[in-house]
Amino acid sequence: MSEPVERIKTLIIGSGPAGYTAAIYAARADLKPVVYTGMEPGGQLTTTTEVDNFPGYPEGVDGPTMMVQLQQQAERFGTDVRVGMITAVELSDEVGGIHKATVDDSKQIEAETIIISTGASAKYLNIPSEQRLRGGGVSACAVCDGFFYKGQEVAIVGGGDTAAEEASYLANICKKVTMLIRKDHMRASKAMQHRVNSLDNIVIRYNSEVDEVLGDQVVEGLRIVNNQTGEKEEIAITGLFIAIGHKPNTDIFKGQLEMDETGYIITKGKSTKTNKPGVFASGDVQDKEYRQAVTAAGTGCMAALDAERYLALVDNKETVGAE
Repeated sequence: MSEPVERIKTLIIGSGPAGYTAAIYAARADLKPVVYTGMEPGGQLTTTTEVDNFPGYPEGVDGPTMMVQLQQQAERFGTDVRVGMITAVELSDEVGGIHKATVDDSKQIEAETIIISTGASAKYLNIPSEQRLRGGGVSACAVCDGFFYKGQEVAIVGGGDTAAEEASYLANICKKVTMLIRKDHMRASKAMQHRVNSLDNIVIRYNSEVDEVLGDQVVEGLRIVNNQTGEKEEIAITGLFIAIGHKPNTDIFKGQLEMDETGYIITKGKSTKTNKPGVFASGDVQDKEYRQAVTAAGTGCMAALDAERYLALVDNKETVGAE
């Protein structure tokens, strides 16, 4: 005899600032939230050493500590945090309808509301030599792997805030950091540009792209091409860090939820409502403009409030119908 399918009032998919903030508000509203952490419990902040711009931390805080504290706060109000991956969903079109989800390709669960907080994943250059040497010196997380290149020469690809932040981090532990920027300017904020320019061991190469990563088993060097002149040059490095943006983790929702051309979930107006009743999206999965921990947390709060109001509306309709 098969086990009955578990019914959840509020299912939260993802465990970053958006997911845990949604859980805190949902739990306090007695929505009995269940959080499935996904592949990266704690989200992207678990790979960040210093968070200086989140309100309430006058001395700053490291990302992993902050995420542990958020989880503990959510659990204090009764959130059920589970390690697991939602691998498929079947979303209802009906107001008051039940949504179905599959955990780790096996367990089936049902949910009255779903809050999607799956975030976004790092992009790679997708050239053969880069893919071949992932784990052998090619990384998308300087904070995760920079320690292994202490005192060595490395390179980082990208010109945005993430690239500037990671270049600054690497400059503190590495002998030299070569920053490769495809355009003739940086996209990073002025504050981050000033930080990069103030560090003597960061060399910025504009109009430069990776032609090939050199090395058989591990990274031994880099062939760079100037995209204006076509001139190529080889430099000796032992680590290559990619910081060129992110892809929203929305594949399992394609064909069911409205998305933009790059896969970010579209929400209605200033709300977190999607095109499916009872399904809400928060954090980087629907925000490609700001992508900050504090804005993700804000939309997590909004999603929980939207879910609470939706369930109240559904319950009210059922009560009226019964009368």
